[in-house]
Amino acid sequence: MTEPILEARGIVKQFGRVRALRGANFTVYPGEIVALVGDNGAGKSTLVKVLAGVHQLDAGEIVFEGRSVTIENPIAARGLGIEVVYQDLALAPELDPAGNLFLGREIPLPGLLGRLGFINKTEMRRRSDEIFHDLSVKIPDTTAPVAFMSGGQRQGVAVSRAVAWASKVLFMDEPTAALGVVQTRNVLELIKRVRERGIAVVFVSHNMPQVLQVADRVEVMRLGRRVARFVRGAVTMEEVVAAMTGALKHEEEAVK
Repeated sequence: MTEPILEARGIVKQFGRVRALRGANFTVYPGEIVALVGDNGAGKSTLVKVLAGVHQLDAGEIVFEGRSVTIENPIAARGLGIEVVYQDLALAPELDPAGNLFLGREIPLPGLLGRLGFINKTEMRRRSDEIFHDLSVKIPDTTAPVAFMSGGQRQGVAVSRAVAWASKVLFMDEPTAALGVVQTRNVLELIKRVRERGIAVVFVSHNMPQVLQVADRVEVMRLGRRVARFVRGAVTMEEVVAAMTGALKHEEEAVK
């Protein structure tokens, strides 16, 4: 089997007296969609934030491309090619799509004006349009602030931004929450297109039909630990839910 692109081994994370992660394990391989599922409080978001450099682990190990790494902050994660689309999207509503795609990575104008801090909005919009086209993301007016866009369009901007900079791993936290049927279908298709680019996608979701529709594998967390691993096509929704609720007690019992 191909070597994992990213692994969490025995991750422990505590906030005061609350032990959010209790020896959590996680594995994702290059060019696959792996769903990370679990009930509220299972530790999914905490694990994602540890792997994205937002939180520092208290114990355990992160392995990236076969070597142990320390991800001190989100900038370090981005340096490894890891990007995250959070549920709140973290967009700047007053900026247009290009401004959001290049937020913090603005392209300066050439020459003196660039050295004085002026940015090349024309080039940023040109590159943004190319990214939207490559991902089949439809933005009717790329000059309008994202505040005036639909939920699906904003989601498209957020995902496009992450894909533009993610070269290895993309985490997507509840990417279809609060979206309509058509918008949800578009986002799920976008996830598949990201995988086709060779990027590993970690799909965090409570929606079991969507999970079984797009994920190559499913990893289940409960009470701060991974309790089950499944391969799509060899698992039912009932089995995944059973793992989430504790009916399957040991990780080894659920591996398929």
